[in-house]
Amino acid sequence: MGIRRLGYVGLDVTDIDAWTALLRRALGVGVTADKSGSQEVLLAELDEFKYRLALYPAAEDVPRQIGWIVDSNSELDRLTRRLEEAGHAVQEATAEEAELRGATRLRWFTDPLGYRVELAVGEAKVRVAPARPSDGGRGVTGLGHLVLAGPALAELRELYETVLEFRLTDYRAPGLSFYRCNRTHHSIALAWAEVPSIHHLEIELESIDDVGRSYDRALADDVPISISLGRHMNDKAISFYVRNPSGFHLEIGCGGIEVGDDWVPHDFGTSDVWGHHHTEANPFAGPPS
Repeated sequence: MGIRRLGYVGLDVTDIDAWTALLRRALGVGVTADKSGSQEVLLAELDEFKYRLALYPAAEDVPRQIGWIVDSNSELDRLTRRLEEAGHAVQEATAEEAELRGATRLRWFTDPLGYRVELAVGEAKVRVAPARPSDGGRGVTGLGHLVLAGPALAELRELYETVLEFRLTDYRAPGLSFYRCNRTHHSIALAWAEVPSIHHLEIELESIDDVGRSYDRALADDVPISISLGRHMNDKAISFYVRNPSGFHLEIGCGGIEVGDDWVPHDFGTSDVWGHHHTEANPFAGPPS
């Protein structure tokens, strides 16, 4: 498969200080300052790679880019042809943009929600390991998955499943589907919603103890927990969610399963084995597609 993994997400944010405080308080994650042209950007130190989550100071909270890591130059060219044949205009990124991502090649297009989606070859390691709290455990190990929601659900499914060759892992009616590009249960989920948005980003931690310590830190520091600790039915991950300063969720979790080529997509029915109590109504109760 051409796409290897979710590489990074960039966000335009109105409150950089609140974001960096949340990352530090709930996850023990620091940030590194960099430049995108003349604009400052803060890169969250999730793992040894340069760029998994980037925060750009802005006047509005909106997703800036979603980046996928591609296996090779030849696969980038092949996926470019597939995108263009499907009617997507693919652009070359600037050398400066590629350098910031740590990529050797970088192209982008606009998805049906209007978001910039990037395809990158190469990942730059800039540290042996990021600093973490001294309360034990490895803590955060990287960026896991994201959930995109919007009214153009059929078009999103066509893009990811048919054009970009993601595989459907499972789904829950109405209007919520999970897709993989490697053995991890899912790297992206697509959902119906009236307004386009990222519903959540998932931050991977090494162990349940790391998740528990993060949960304790969030409680102690009054971080807004939006969905309580629980275990998902489909990927078996144990996690909780916090409301970030841009208004959507960060899922903080561990233990998601891997699946093989013999996996059969199915409706997994109940969303959770236990827990995951929402402080607000679950938005994934929209009309079936």
